[in-house]
Amino acid sequence: MTDDSPEALVSPENTRCGFIALVGAPNAGKSTLLNSLVGTKVSIVTHKAQTTRAQIRGVVTEGLSQMVFIDTPGIFTPKRRLDRAMVDAAWTGAGDADLVALIVDAERGVTPEVEALLQGLADIPHDKVLVLNKIDLLKREKLLALAAQLNDTVKFEETFMISALTGDGVKDMLDWASERIPLGPWHFPEDHLTDLTMAITAAEVTREKLFLRIHDEIPYNATVETEKFTIQKDGSYRIDQVIYVTRDTHKKIVLGAGGQTVKAIGSDARAELVEIFEVPVHLFLFVKVRQKWADDPERYQEMGLEFPH
Repeated sequence: MTDDSPEALVSPENTRCGFIALVGAPNAGKSTLLNSLVGTKVSIVTHKAQTTRAQIRGVVTEGLSQMVFIDTPGIFTPKRRLDRAMVDAAWTGAGDADLVALIVDAERGVTPEVEALLQGLADIPHDKVLVLNKIDLLKREKLLALAAQLNDTVKFEETFMISALTGDGVKDMLDWASERIPLGPWHFPEDHLTDLTMAITAAEVTREKLFLRIHDEIPYNATVETEKFTIQKDGSYRIDQVIYVTRDTHKKIVLGAGGQTVKAIGSDARAELVEIFEVPVHLFLFVKVRQKWADDPERYQEMGLEFPH
């Protein structure tokens, strides 16, 4: 007599688990897609390019399949040490995955960054899928022509046309991936959404609010670190964070007149953290200048990046 209970079905003999890397040029919509796939916010989304630094994993468990999506940094031509570390992390994520999804901004089409990505993907042996994002901005004939052009360059197992923002086509991609990942035990509990620790999640949220508010005035190499994350006796969280910038002028911009800008950033971040953690949050932000943080190996380690020598 066989045991058909749900507990018996969810066993390493029946389950699937695999890593799927989302790669693309900056602002192709990878972070928005990750959040749409997972159904909640696990990756920061801003209109400032290259805001995803380390690999962020979102976990989706559907039926007997657990898909671990890796939102890699946007791949671009690196100019500085931090840039090189981000690009290295993106290619490492692609190389380590079971499936690689190339996200292309359909409206922009085949840019020089996309051409470089296609060349790099040719050397990766895993199955690859093409995801054309922002399809609501183009007519069908143009989308089909773009898909044909890209499929002529690299062998894609499947092409998906989606809008990460509205969720159109995202379920089709999920259903396909759930059947293609390898058989094996799950890596995370069924209700797990991300492998980010709470302290890093809090830093990511604040960093997003920082960029949304002052993206034109400071370079993207400003960073946020959670120095203390304390669960209080009443169940609320106290979070102490430092916003690090590289110049005194940037510190003044982040603080704003009378500290108004940093207060607004803190207020926006706190509101979202309450939604994510579902408990009261007490958030304390400090702004400090650390001129050469981008050359400090310890900072890279905290962001989950290899320090490029």
